[in-house]
Amino acid sequence: MSAPITDAGEHALLRDGAMVHIRPLARSDRTALHALVDRLSEQSAYLRFFTAGTRTPHAYIDRVTGADWPGHALVAFQGGQAVGLAEMIPDKGGATAEIGILVDDRMHGRGLGTLLLEHLAADASARGITEFTATVLQENRAMLELLTTAGFQTRQRFAGREYEIRVPLEFTGELIAAIEARERTAGAASLGRVLRPWSVAVIGAGRDPRTVGHRILRNLLDGGYRGAVYPVNPHTDSILGVPAYPTVSEIPGGVCLAVVATPASSVLKVARHCAEQGVQALVVVSAGFAETGEEGARREAELLAICRESGMRLVGPNCLGVVNTAENLNASFLPAMPARGRLAVMSQSGAVGVALLEQAGATGLGVSSFVSVGNKADISGNDLLQYWEDDPTTSVIAMYLESFGNPRKFAALARRIGARKPIVVLKSGRSAAGGRAVRSHTAAAATSDIAVDALLRRAGVVRVETVRDMLDTARLLAHQPLPRGRRVAVVGNSGGPGVLAADACATHGLEVPELAEATRRALRETLGPAAAVANPVDLTADGGAERLAEALRTVLRDPGVDAVIAVYTPPFGSGAAASKAAIAAAARDADKPVLACVVGEDSLIDDGSVQVPAYAYPEQAVTALRHAVDQAEWRRRPAPPAAAPPGVRPEQVRGLVEAELRLAPEGRWLDPETARRLLGGYGIAVAETIGVDGPESAVEAAAATGYPVALKAVGPALVHKSDVGGVRLDLRTPEQVRDAYRAMAASLGEAMTGAVVQRMAGEGVEIIIGAVEDPRFGPLVMVGMGGTAADLLGDRVFRAAPLADGEAAEMIRSLRCAPLLFGYRGRPPAAVSALEDQVARVARLVADNPEIAELDLNPVIVTPRGAAAVDVRVRLAPPPPVPSPLGRALG
Repeated sequence: MSAPITDAGEHALLRDGAMVHIRPLARSDRTALHALVDRLSEQSAYLRFFTAGTRTPHAYIDRVTGADWPGHALVAFQGGQAVGLAEMIPDKGGATAEIGILVDDRMHGRGLGTLLLEHLAADASARGITEFTATVLQENRAMLELLTTAGFQTRQRFAGREYEIRVPLEFTGELIAAIEARERTAGAASLGRVLRPWSVAVIGAGRDPRTVGHRILRNLLDGGYRGAVYPVNPHTDSILGVPAYPTVSEIPGGVCLAVVATPASSVLKVARHCAEQGVQALVVVSAGFAETGEEGARREAELLAICRESGMRLVGPNCLGVVNTAENLNASFLPAMPARGRLAVMSQSGAVGVALLEQAGATGLGVSSFVSVGNKADISGNDLLQYWEDDPTTSVIAMYLESFGNPRKFAALARRIGARKPIVVLKSGRSAAGGRAVRSHTAAAATSDIAVDALLRRAGVVRVETVRDMLDTARLLAHQPLPRGRRVAVVGNSGGPGVLAADACATHGLEVPELAEATRRALRETLGPAAAVANPVDLTADGGAERLAEALRTVLRDPGVDAVIAVYTPPFGSGAAASKAAIAAAARDADKPVLACVVGEDSLIDDGSVQVPAYAYPEQAVTALRHAVDQAEWRRRPAPPAAAPPGVRPEQVRGLVEAELRLAPEGRWLDPETARRLLGGYGIAVAETIGVDGPESAVEAAAATGYPVALKAVGPALVHKSDVGGVRLDLRTPEQVRDAYRAMAASLGEAMTGAVVQRMAGEGVEIIIGAVEDPRFGPLVMVGMGGTAADLLGDRVFRAAPLADGEAAEMIRSLRCAPLLFGYRGRPPAAVSALEDQVARVARLVADNPEIAELDLNPVIVTPRGAAAVDVRVRLAPPPPVPSPLGRALG
């Protein structure tokens, strides 16, 4: 659940991109709030306080800042002044609160009232308040509009001259959409100060061409930036023929964006001076901050504090700068201005950013904008996604990430934006972190990168492994339509590369089907008897450009083909230029993606009306196409969650979870019986189990269940029982059960608090189903090959919970051990549908109950008759706080 707003508060953006600081009201705010009241017009004071004059408003301020005031309030500050106040006074029952909002006259129309209402609602919800009430004068149209158009499902009653308005605090889809739209508008306006500035100052520009400041200034001038450019250097009158200024304060007309290229030791002083002069954004290219250690981290924190206090946005520090080709803005020290295009690029690494842009240029891929975020002290990938969402010059987004600041927000943004603009991510850090020895199998397997992968997959992000893969995929997504399926036709003038393309398709799960009979007949008529017309289609070495174009058109008309790869191998045929023209001609009117492989050459075939990505090797083309297929399938898939499975009793499970955490507030492993009851509330099948506390009760339980039986030790510290001799299988007599219990008790000592007896399961496939609550990424569900070898073999798949329709089936079928479930080597097929149902139920269970920190069902025995878990482990813990969707804030 979300937590109330902290005393430190949050920085948030207004509709015009300006920044305010919202925090809980303090008694020390009295003077600033009296000043706010003094600035109110008579009309504003009357509409808020229902009376003329200033006596009532000032008395109100004294009351809300008094020691015995029963309410709660949030105050907004900008530039050291209080500019807004939102209060709520709960009723006696505590579920409803009366609210009032006061906004400085100069802030009207900028969205501050709505922002305060959102934060007040988030704070109230965290305190258990479920509804607001407000009394509003009939003539207070602004407040009426605020309350009724914010996205809440309000109810109104008019009495005399006043409206009585009730605002239920329900997080509906309409409300969330309205908040997202406001956040998108504010974020785009804020980033416009960085990417569409009306003027740029380069602080630290010098005469020496080797210095970073000089290179940034030259790039601005050479790029043709249309705004004013101001070098700032106290030691010279002009640089590169442009008048220089000693300080920002002496620049006429003000500065929108300041690029800081001074030593790290002077950056804080420069930032303070920029803040005093009203500069709206900083790009700090200087190094020497958090990347260098504790002292640098303190310097970076102070830099961010200066920017937050003054409302400046900050790119960096330790970055290359920013580029917007639509504005001819090159405020960076890149070696060259990127060509204009449709790809937006963000890089957390300067070196990777340079490589991306150089390779993009070399392959004909143009850039709309580029932001090197460096240390991401302020502006991050989430901010840029919101800017690029509605940017008309951007159609594909590429991001190199080393870390996530707010992964859940990233996922929400990426899912929304990726439905219209593909997002391609290269995320470093795939190496697995070491697991704690006491973790369950699932928690130990759920490394940070596993969580990242599940998050990106759920959000529809295309994750790539290399810079080349990123650019190969971006070229296809930027210039060709998405495929409608996985069926690929390969057409070329040489057999070898065509076969390589077909093999790569098989490796990546793409189909190379036999072409329709009508297609093959048309190809024979066009190409002659020597050509191969199955799939791949081989024109042979003497197939010219005209034949190539006609063959491509013929294959594109085949209803059994979703995408076409045209392979041209120089120096055969009509030559490279004519063959490329033929490929472009065939692709011009196609509604299916066309990719080219011009062996040995990475480029973009562009005839002015169509652009076809060309790859040096078939494997590159197929890898890019596979990513496009995945993106298309993700867009067609229904959004999660799927409908709740039948027989789910969430209230029963909530009660059990809350009762357990009252007994153990820090959390604990559940005993076997409680774990089974929790799973039973979601219809998750568990084999019949009887708890026992001694050798004789174990014998009685074995007789009740029927032989042969399994005996398993129980104890809070016994996570992996098999590793410590805590499992005895196939016990067939009372003596064997009695002896096994005594032996385990003697071996395990106090770690063993009891045991459970189960009838031996019938022969089946051992599968593990697990889940873990990642504090940053949310709940993850896992399915894999089970049993004691689960960790050794590592055959498992993770997804973010809850699952979408069909996702459980997809997870199971992607396992290497999946053939065992479908009748491998004559074995009877297992009840895979029952396993799918169990996975979906576990996913819904953990999504509904974030207190489930770890869950293992290992093994789940899947037989032709069904699927049931024979060993269960569940650990509860206090859930991590989740930011409210109402609390729009930076960071």
